[in-house]
Amino acid sequence: MELILAFGIGILTASGVWLILRPRTFQVIMGLSLISYAVNLFILAAGRLRVDAPPIVDPEVPADPALYADPLPQALVLTAIVISFAMTALLLVVLLASRGLTGTDHVDGEEPE
Repeated sequence: MELILAFGIGILTASGVWLILRPRTFQVIMGLSLISYAVNLFILAAGRLRVDAPPIVDPEVPADPALYADPLPQALVLTAIVISFAMTALLLVVLLASRGLTGTDHVDGEEPE
């Protein structure tokens, strides 16, 4: 499971970096989104990968932190998802406004040959 997650994080990061280096603004925005997904997965994996762990403490069972899922990485990732969604929406609005003013979506403002 950890190996699959590490490969997934690596592929998302590599794809995001490749898209950030592209000349079109939309591709840069998609690259930033992929990198934010990779960081979210990394933060979630840092909180231990547990399967079938209860998310809350049961009052009848003695409190042993090793038996429960860590809620802090989950809260951080949830907050990061909301913020990245808002930033992506803002960047797309700025992209549309820039394209309306300049007539192109290239970073340097000129069409490639």
